[in-house]
Amino acid sequence: MRIGVFVCHCGRNISSTVDVSRVVREVSERSRKVVFSTDYKYLCSDPGQKLIEEKIKEENLDAVVIAACSPSMHEETFRRVLKRAGINEYLLEIANIREQCSWVHEDGTEKAIALTLAAVEKVSRNEKLKPIKIGVKRKCLVIGGGIAGITASLDLANSGFEVIFNGISIKK
Repeated sequence: MRIGVFVCHCGRNISSTVDVSRVVREVSERSRKVVFSTDYKYLCSDPGQKLIEEKIKEENLDAVVIAACSPSMHEETFRRVLKRAGINEYLLEIANIREQCSWVHEDGTEKAIALTLAAVEKVSRNEKLKPIKIGVKRKCLVIGGGIAGITASLDLANSGFEVIFNGISIKK
């Protein structure tokens, strides 16, 4: 597997307490799985996304690690980049070096290196995934026969759910 690592400065959010260049260098030196690594000022920006997309194609990458902010911020952004570049969007791992390193340590470099290397190991074991759709039955089981159970059963039934309550099926 050919893994690329992209480390974000996040302006000065990360680079003020993490030696980003050292993270890039150490990750490349310590892991034979990493075939390409670089840093960029704002990876989530349009130019940053374009850089990732170009490097995926140029370096023939199979998987990507982004060392940046929380996955809740930009995971979908980076998944779309992978998809545009032609690789499975689930071969992505994000090392949260902003909230877990730079915001909580005076020097978060060592921890950033460790988190990024862990993400490299994790993505190397990931498999290609494909979203599936399955049918959903609007049916639920209420456990508890007190006033709360009765109220919950009636509220759910009035909301369009079939409810199983004390062995009885309730439908609106």
